[in-house]
Amino acid sequence: MTYAPDRLLTEVAYVAYHFHWPRQEILDLPHYERTQWVREIARINTQANEGR
Repeated sequence: MTYAPDRLLTEVAYVAYHFHWPRQEILDLPHYERTQWVREIARINTQANEGR
């Protein structure tokens, strides 16, 4: 199974923007771990936007 390049680019950009991690470091993460970081960033952003 292949991973959609546009989705991968979106995930990498999202994590890099919020955590300032290098692109290659993010690409080296296993898919499941990268998506966990994407979910965690989204959770943090949601809480911040709700004023928590």
